Order: sequence, then structure tokens, then C-alpha cells
Amino acid sequence: MRILIRKNNEAVGQSAAQLMSPFINRGATLGLATGSTPLSTYAELIRLNQDAEISFQQCQAFLLDEYVGISRTDPNSYYQTIRDTLTSHIDIADDRVFSPAGDHGDSFAAAQAYENQVSGAGVDIQILGIGANGHIGFNEPSSSLSGLTKVQALHPKTVADNARFFASENEVPTHAITQGLGTISRAKNILLLAVGESKAQAIAQAVEGPVSASCPASILQMHPAVTVIIDEAAASRLDNVEYYRHVEQANLNE
Repeated sequence: MRILIRKNNEAVGQSAAQLMSPFINRGATLGLATGSTPLSTYAELIRLNQDAEISFQQCQAFLLDEYVGISRTDPNSYYQTIRDTLTSHIDIADDRVFSPAGDHGDSFAAAQAYENQVSGAGVDIQILGIGANGHIGFNEPSSSLSGLTKVQALHPKTVADNARFFASENEVPTHAITQGLGTISRAKNILLLAVGESKAQAIAQAVEGPVSASCPASILQMHPAVTVIIDEAAASRLDNVEYYRHVEQANLNE
């Protein structure tokens, strides 16, 4: 793992966008996450695209997950969310942005179909956020560390956390189709982003704790090309902050 510690949310987004830009200009297959954490990254990518520094025309993109029972045209769908926050503002065609079929009559068949689609395309660089309980995608604690795309029952904490996007907690779906930890791990490169003190414990467990299904993000310790970009608050419970800063500076000076 490479650990990059930045001053604030905006700086996290700028660093993530900088790392993604060469992939985008090569027409890479992108893995996109929703939620509040990637928003600063997406804002910077939009700026770079509008300034003609990067182009998404040759890219395709795959979302991590989608709620069960929600169509992609629903305002609360992750497909619509990614349109609102990124893809409608850049030069990528809608038909090159893919997500699980949350409104499919057979969610398990939809999960298998999406697994086949993602594995067939091959993700070059995947953006991830992390939940306060260590989940990535919707892989909640106890998820198989090698599991593939699946239907996942959401943890009550996850439902409560996501209620801010709905009129009430009762409207939050209780299940989602999500890429599994094994599926995510097949991405050639991974960017894990986190900001805020509320993510500090999860980051500490993911980066410095044991590899365990109790913290699904800890599986990233096994991946050969992971960059963790966090702000100072999210880094506050790491034991080796000064070493991570030293390593980054040493690499910059090489």
C-alpha cells in the first residue's frame, strides 16, 4: 500500500484526480464509487475535462453497486447519482457507463450478469470509499474476502448512514447488488479515499490491522497496487503517519 496524507478533502480530490488522469487519457476502464467521499475527486476531474487536460471519450466505467428495487432512472439510484455528480458533466457517453440492474426481477441473476460484465471488461483503476464499519462497495463485515458480485443485505448502520439521501430512513433499500471483494480485487489499480475523523478507525483497521472479514477493506492489503489517499483527520488513528510521510517524500526525491 502507498499511503498519501493530505491536508483536507479538496487536496485528497486533487491528488486522486492527478493519479487517475493518465489512465483516463489512455481510455482506461474506470471503476466508480458513489457517496460523499469521491465528490472532490469528481469535481477536479470535471474541471480537468472542461479545461481539455483529460478526455473520457475512449473510457468506459462500471459502478460498484446499486440498490435492489430501484431503477437506474430513479433519482436515488447510484446510476443517476453518478450522472449527477460526474458523467453528465464530462465527455463520456451514457451507454459507456454501466451499473447493476437493481430493478431486475431476479436480483441474483442480475448480480451474476454484472459479474460477467465487469470481469469481461477488466477494470484498470477503481475508486473506493470506505464505510465507518470498514465496508467497501456494499461488502459488509463478514463478507467473503474472495467473493464475487452478489446480493447483499445492508447493515443497519449503513442504512442509517444512507438515510440522509432519502426522505426518511424507512425509504432506504435494505439490499443492494454489489461487486464482491474478489471482484474489486481484480482491478489492476485501486484508489481508496477517506476524509474525516469518522473514518479514522476504519482506515486504521484497513491499513494497519489484520486482514479480516470483520474489516472488509483490509483485503486491500493483499493487492499489489493500492494507493490510500486520506486527509489528516482520517489519518489520525494510524500508528505510522510519520513513516508514510517519509516514504512519500523519499519517493518524490528519487
